[in-house]
Amino acid sequence: MEYIIGGAVLAAAIAVWYVLKVRVIDQRLKQARESAAEVQHKAGEEAEKIKKEKLVEAKDQIFAWRTEAEQQIQERRRDFGVLERRLAQKEDNLQRAEQAMARKERECESRLEAVKKREQSVSDNEVKLDHLIVESTRRLEVLAGMSSDEAKRQLIKTVENDALREGAILAKRIEEDANEKAQREARKIITQAIQRCAAEHVVESTVSVVDLPSEDMKGRIIGREGRNIRALEQATGVDLIVDDTPEAVILSGFDPLRREIAKLSIERLIKDGRIHPARIEEVVVKVQEEMESKLLEDGEQIAFELGIHDMHKELLRHLGRLKYRTSYGQNVLYHCREVAYLAGIMGREVGANVNICKRAGLIHDIGKAVDRDLEGTHLQLGVELARKYGENDEVIHAMEAHHFDVDFRTLEAVLVQAGDAISAARPGARREVLENYVKRLEKLEAIAGSFNGVAKAFALQAGREIRIIVESGRVSDEQAYWLAKDIAKKIESDLQYPGQIRVTVIREMRVVDYAK
Repeated sequence: MEYIIGGAVLAAAIAVWYVLKVRVIDQRLKQARESAAEVQHKAGEEAEKIKKEKLVEAKDQIFAWRTEAEQQIQERRRDFGVLERRLAQKEDNLQRAEQAMARKERECESRLEAVKKREQSVSDNEVKLDHLIVESTRRLEVLAGMSSDEAKRQLIKTVENDALREGAILAKRIEEDANEKAQREARKIITQAIQRCAAEHVVESTVSVVDLPSEDMKGRIIGREGRNIRALEQATGVDLIVDDTPEAVILSGFDPLRREIAKLSIERLIKDGRIHPARIEEVVVKVQEEMESKLLEDGEQIAFELGIHDMHKELLRHLGRLKYRTSYGQNVLYHCREVAYLAGIMGREVGANVNICKRAGLIHDIGKAVDRDLEGTHLQLGVELARKYGENDEVIHAMEAHHFDVDFRTLEAVLVQAGDAISAARPGARREVLENYVKRLEKLEAIAGSFNGVAKAFALQAGREIRIIVESGRVSDEQAYWLAKDIAKKIESDLQYPGQIRVTVIREMRVVDYAK
């Protein structure tokens, strides 16, 4: 019985133990499943996160590649656009040149035909005139009882001597009286005008220097295989010289406006730090636009200083361009301002229209702002600009008369020409190349020495005076007077010079004897 009870108890204990173990095992399995599910869930989230990050990185890389490709495409398109524009411009220039050549050829043909007709007419008239002269000469020889050559020599010698003596005396007396009064009044007016006009002298050169922050910047300006420096030269039209000059780049060109644009563009590129062909073209275009505004401001400033307030904006813009134009080293804008001051001051002294004097003096050389781009002299172009933008006829006449191309019709025109001569001829206003200066002096002396009776000729005061010593036995006092006039006319026709040249003829009579 005890064994049965013990067995029952043991069986019950075993059953209980089995049930408990099963429960523990189930609980552990459940926990294991939950832990596995949690691990699986976390692994899925981590995988999803990694997947998203990789997708973002892939998208960023694709975007960067696409952006780089688009930039390269845009750069090539811009380069192609520049080339297309240049080709189109060259085609237009060739077409205009061809049209101009055709027009000139037609003009030459028409002129040649007219010359041929005129030559034929002159030839016919010469034949008729020769017959008349022969017949008239024969009749005169019969009546006078001497040959025509003898009569000519006798008559010419008598008339020439009398006319020279009387004409020299009369002309000298009249000229001395007129010169004495005119010189006194003119000296007074011109002296006052010059004293009241304090003008500076500006000498321009053909090079500009751009300072660099370091020597390394030269390599960046040149660029890979020289593409940056080529882009700068093509965009600005100026030659860039990169040599051993420390921390500097030299700009070379005959157009000061282009050199200024190139200088400002390079300084802006250095400051910006981005130097490549596309950026260079963009900066140069922007600087050119800003320069156009600055030209207008400069023109308005000069007009304001002179009290001129109703001038057309395009004329003012062209005036601003003259700030970057020189003539014999003299800044043309400052020369125009000086001429306007001088003409206005002299006009006020003699009672002329001061406003016309100032306006004409200010724009008298405005054609020099466009004479490098258009065909024609600066005087013709200036007159066309003045008419185009509404200047009145008196101002235009004063402009076109300042180089004696037309006769003076108004007092204002005379004053503008005088102001131009004073501004150009004052000491230091203009400079000359030494070789040209020496050639001018030699030619001046050669002109004087080409006349009969001249012993020696000396150019003095930087070519502003020529002194001529004549042989007293071959040239009389009356002939010396006319000789000075003839030499002055010869100089005016054969030489180009600023201001005026004084011609002085010296005749000295020396008598030598010996006491024995």
